[in-house]
Amino acid sequence: MNIKGMQPAKEACNSPLLIKNILTTPSIYSSEQEIIYRDKVRYSYATFIKRVAKLAGVLERLGVKQGDTVAVMDWDSHRYLEAFFAIPMMGAVLHTINVRLSLEQLSYTLCHAEDVVILVNVDFISLLESIRENLKTVKKIVLLSDEKRAPDTTFDICGEYEELLAKSSSDYYFPDFNENTVATIFYTTGTTGRPKGVFFTHRQILLHTYGIMAALCAYKSQANINSEDVYMPLTPMFHVHAWGVPFLMTLLGAKQVYPGRYEPEILLKLIIGEGVTFSHCVPTIMHMIVNSPAAKKIDLSGWKVIIGGSPLSKSLCRTALELGINLFTGYGLSETCPLLTITRLKPHMLAWDLEDQIKIRCRTGLPVPNILLDIVDKSGKPVSRDGKSSGEIIARGPWLTQGYLKDKEKSEKLWEGGWLHTGDIGFIDNNGYLQITDRIKDVIKIGGEIISSFQLEEILNKHIAVNEAVVVGIPDKKWGEIPLALVLVKDKFIPDITNNEIYDFLMKTISNEGNIEYLAQCKIVVVDSIAKTGVGKINKKWIRKNYQKIIE
Repeated sequence: MNIKGMQPAKEACNSPLLIKNILTTPSIYSSEQEIIYRDKVRYSYATFIKRVAKLAGVLERLGVKQGDTVAVMDWDSHRYLEAFFAIPMMGAVLHTINVRLSLEQLSYTLCHAEDVVILVNVDFISLLESIRENLKTVKKIVLLSDEKRAPDTTFDICGEYEELLAKSSSDYYFPDFNENTVATIFYTTGTTGRPKGVFFTHRQILLHTYGIMAALCAYKSQANINSEDVYMPLTPMFHVHAWGVPFLMTLLGAKQVYPGRYEPEILLKLIIGEGVTFSHCVPTIMHMIVNSPAAKKIDLSGWKVIIGGSPLSKSLCRTALELGINLFTGYGLSETCPLLTITRLKPHMLAWDLEDQIKIRCRTGLPVPNILLDIVDKSGKPVSRDGKSSGEIIARGPWLTQGYLKDKEKSEKLWEGGWLHTGDIGFIDNNGYLQITDRIKDVIKIGGEIISSFQLEEILNKHIAVNEAVVVGIPDKKWGEIPLALVLVKDKFIPDITNNEIYDFLMKTISNEGNIEYLAQCKIVVVDSIAKTGVGKINKKWIRKNYQKIIE
C-alpha cells in the first residue's frame, strides 16, 4: 500500500534490470581495455560494444525477433562473449549448446528449445549434419571459423560470422522491455531422463552479477577481484554462462582472455603471456594444469582460481598453493545461475598456517549476499548448524531459476515447499561455512549405513601416488551396495603402485579415523583414465553402469 504523499512523479522512470545496462560502465571507464582470443584476436571494449550491435543487426536481418531462441555452438571465444550480450539485449533468448552432448541429447535440446538460428563453429558442423533431419525449427545457420575455411556441409550457410559483421551497422538500438523477459536457456543432464531446460531472465542475470561482485569484490579475504584483474575462463561458456563471471568482468571493464579449446600448453602460454590473474574451473582442469611439466617451469603466483563443479580435495589444493596458485572453492548448480557460496577466508584466518587454511579453502563456502541456505532432514525440518548434523541443502535467492522449460512436474519438485532443492547433502559449521558431504544420488548404502563417497575420495587423494580418485556405490547381494574406487595414479608412480597398496592405505586411514569395519568391502581399481561429463565433471553415472559388469 502506498503511503499518502509518496506517489511517484508521473514521468519518473522505473528502469528495468536489463543485460544491456552492464555495458554502460565499461563504455565510459574502460573503452580502451582489451578483450583477447588466443593469439588470433585483440580489440578494445569500444570495438566490442560496436560488434555487439553489429551482431544484433545481423540477427535481425536474418529474421530473429523478440522471443526467438538463437543457439551458439563455439569454443570459448570473443564471438561467444558478443553473443552473451547481443542476443538477449535484442529481446531474443540465448541458447548455449553443450557441444559434448550425445547426438540424441543434442537433437532433443535444439528441438525442445525451438531454436530458429544457430551460430556454429566449423568444428561442430558435422554434429549438426548428423541430426539435420530433426532440425524442424532452424531457419538459418551462421558459420564461425578462425580460418574462414569452407566447411564440408550440405547446409545452406547464410554467411560467415566476420563477413556478416563487416556488412552490418553498429547503430543498432537495443530497446527496453520487461526485466522478467527470458534472456538465456541451457540444458542440464541428470542421472535419468532427458536433459532439462534451465532458463534465466534479465533481472536474474543482473542480480546474479551484482551478487558475484559483492562476494568477490567487497570483502577482505584471500582473493579479491577488481577491474585490474586479467580474467580467463576455464569453464566452458556453454555451462551456466561460464558461471556468470563474463558478465561481472565485462561490468568491471577488466581485461579478458578467451582461450578457445582447452589445451594445457596454450592455457599456460596465455596465463603467462597475458598476465592472467583470475580464472575458474573444475578440479579436472586444475589437475591437468598442475601436472603439466610446463607448470613446474613457470611462475603461477598471483593466479586466483575458483574451483567448482566437484569437491576440491586437500591434496589438489596443497599442490596448487605450493605452485603459487591462490585456489579456493565456489558452489552452485545449473539451476542457481550458479553462485550460492564462495569460500572466503575471514580476516583473522589470513594469518593461519597453510594446513589450517587448506581446511577452510576446501570448504564449500559462505553464502553470498542475498542467498539463504538451510539444511533439512528427510522430513524437511532444519537441522542444527553444528558442523555435524547433515541433511539436504535447500536454497532461496533472487536469481534461482523458477523452473524447467515445458516441465511443470519437475519444476514443482525442484521448488517443493518454497525452497529450491539442490540434491546435495551437507552441513553448516559454527563459523557459517557450508560443507557438502555427498550428492543424494551418490551416497553409498552399505549394511544399513550411509557412507559418503566424497569422504572416501578425500582419503584416497591423500596417498602420495594418487592423482585423482572417484568412488561410487555398486550393487552387492550381501551388503546392498559396496564402494568401488577408481584411482588414477601419477605418471612417476606407474607401474609400481598396485590395487592392494591403495587398498591397504585406505583401510589403515579408515581404521585411524574410526570408521566402520565393513568398508573393508571396498573394491579398488587402478585405471588409465576416469570418465568425465561434457563440462569436465566426473561421470559417476557412466562409471556405475560400466564398471559394475567388470567387478562382477
